[in-house]
Amino acid sequence: MSTKKQAIGYLPDERPPFVELILFALQQIVVMFPATVLVALITGFHVSTTIFASGLATLCFILITGRKIPLYYGSSFSYISAITSIMGAEQFAALGLNEKISIAQFGIVMSGLVSIAAGLIIQRTGRKTIDKVLPPTVTGSIAIIIGLSLAANAMGDAIAIPEATADSQTFLATNMAWIISIVTLVSTIAYSVYLKGKLSQLPILFGLFTGYICAAIIGAITGIPFITFDTVKSTSIFNAPIFTFPKPSWAAVAAIMPIAIATIPESTAHVYQLDIYVNDLAKKKGGKKYNIADKLGLNLIGDGIGDIVSGAIGGPAGTNYGENISTMAISKVFSIPVLITASIITMVISCFTPLINVVYSIPKSVIGGLSIYLFGVIAAQGITIMMDRKVDMFKSKNLAVIAIIMIVGLGGTYQFDNGMIPFFGMEFPALATAAVVGILANLILSIGDKTDTTDTESLE
Repeated sequence: MSTKKQAIGYLPDERPPFVELILFALQQIVVMFPATVLVALITGFHVSTTIFASGLATLCFILITGRKIPLYYGSSFSYISAITSIMGAEQFAALGLNEKISIAQFGIVMSGLVSIAAGLIIQRTGRKTIDKVLPPTVTGSIAIIIGLSLAANAMGDAIAIPEATADSQTFLATNMAWIISIVTLVSTIAYSVYLKGKLSQLPILFGLFTGYICAAIIGAITGIPFITFDTVKSTSIFNAPIFTFPKPSWAAVAAIMPIAIATIPESTAHVYQLDIYVNDLAKKKGGKKYNIADKLGLNLIGDGIGDIVSGAIGGPAGTNYGENISTMAISKVFSIPVLITASIITMVISCFTPLINVVYSIPKSVIGGLSIYLFGVIAAQGITIMMDRKVDMFKSKNLAVIAIIMIVGLGGTYQFDNGMIPFFGMEFPALATAAVVGILANLILSIGDKTDTTDTESLE
């Protein structure tokens, strides 16, 4: 009689041994860091404050949700255009950087109230209601376009060369960047597919190290500075983040607060993704069922608290990160203690210049190699949602909703500057617009549809 092999992985309420805990936490930090920092750089917010805010907001999210939902909070791309519109507004042109940030902060804090209100409504009405508004055709499609809309970022990072590269070395540097990104990508995939046991849970970290070593070797041979440790220049080792405080502004409320409505489908898709992968592992380990999907309302409340906490100290608005969910799905590590540890380490990193520079030293081409895999997994998770909920792909209504979301979201992202769709003199974020249009299309097409309200039956 053969003995059944125990599934490898950690469920939300399980804590890995100390060394594994630290390694898994570093792996989570690696995947959230580039996007979180990029939002700060684009919006003009202080980088160290943004990093600190992501860690603090994640801790608050985990606390508010009762350590039941393993998600990491980071800066959201959905808010970039709204925040930059405030930071660059003519009426605030005479103000200093911190004063502009303070004004934007007020809108960010208020956007948190929208998420909290949505969460309370969902908790009161139940999951059945939200399934009608956000069926798997909507949440699955949104997950797909989130991943695919980031494809250009991944490919752009894959061939990124150091700013200090001499003009005579540009051609060589670009080709070397391709080599670094390909080595990173291939090694990460190989680690995730072929490593066994405990080592199979660290493919992202191992892929990062492999790409980093490759970049160091190429840099030493060619003289191209792929790795540098002086991005943040300071004479002091310890540099506390610059904390600013919200300043009331109706302009900020009008520009930033409504974006929270559009991020709800994204957050919903993430929770459904997480529910599928966590319960798949729980089933393999013969354990209890984790009703994460039923905690959607609680998740939105936690998301809103995250916005309020981040906005209160000078960080951008955010949401739970698909990159981190992808990492958890690949590594089978959904442990909340890991995310708590990652949050604490992130906050520590934000206060020490050498640590920030170590993270900044990771070449963009390495990040690009990792991103190709991670962003692709985000898109694949959208397909998983629809497969798990048994969406009827032969049904005209479902095809219409999926088609609209996919084309508006991806077409808007790649056709228009900064992914902003111009419409009657206004501009709307492509992903948010796709979500709203998809929701409305689903509701309209569901009128009189008595045969299927959730689109989750099995096909005979």
